[in-house]
Amino acid sequence: MNLDIERDVDYRVPALQRGLMVLEMFSSQQRQLSSHDIAERLGLSVSAIYRILHTLLEMGYLNKISKNTFELGPQVMCNGFSYLASRDIVEIAMPHLNNLRDRTSMTCHLSIREQTDSLYIYRAFAAQRLSVNIPIGSRLPCHCTAMGRVLLCDLSELELDNLYRHVRLDDYPPPAPKTLPELIKILVSDRETGWVLHRSDYSTAIACAINDHTGKVVAAINLSGPEAILDNPETQLICREHLLKTAKVISREFGGVNR
Repeated sequence: MNLDIERDVDYRVPALQRGLMVLEMFSSQQRQLSSHDIAERLGLSVSAIYRILHTLLEMGYLNKISKNTFELGPQVMCNGFSYLASRDIVEIAMPHLNNLRDRTSMTCHLSIREQTDSLYIYRAFAAQRLSVNIPIGSRLPCHCTAMGRVLLCDLSELELDNLYRHVRLDDYPPPAPKTLPELIKILVSDRETGWVLHRSDYSTAIACAINDHTGKVVAAINLSGPEAILDNPETQLICREHLLKTAKVISREFGGVNR
């Protein structure tokens, strides 16, 4: 391949470039901008940037605070710091999840939410024949898993409606909820319980939340194992107590509080 020729090819996507330029216009000194300000800085008309602003609004990267005035939306913070936060939480949670695995002989996982997915960022693997093995980096739909439901518990009905507005839920097998109202009803029960139990493919998982200093759910942990073992009420109770104690310790070390 001729690298000199390759450099001459412009692979930039103008609309994406302009969208990122819009986000870069905001700062601690410039918290709000009008559509006219944004268009002027880009050297375009307001009508030419309408679709860019609409897309950023829809995705949560901008908030509209008046008819033609905008500020940065929560998705900027969510995506900008989720990786850094996940590194911190992994370092804190790792020894405690390893200890939880050793005490229960169950595989333990740690995950964070990215949109409607539960992203697995750590695994303490239990070396037994029927261990549950979900690799780090795996993404599973939140509404289908114990940890995912925990990660959704903090969201209001409005937030859930916005999050799942264009997401189909009926493509997944039972016991996953088929509709948003059904999911919301399940999450109400999950909040009251303070933990989630989920069965699938001959395995069972129990999950609970890791909270930050405001009480917000920032991550979830679980322990999972063969259905034949965790279906035993006494074993399930012991494992759940160990899990909840571990979550309290991790939350406290993360600077958080447990509800």
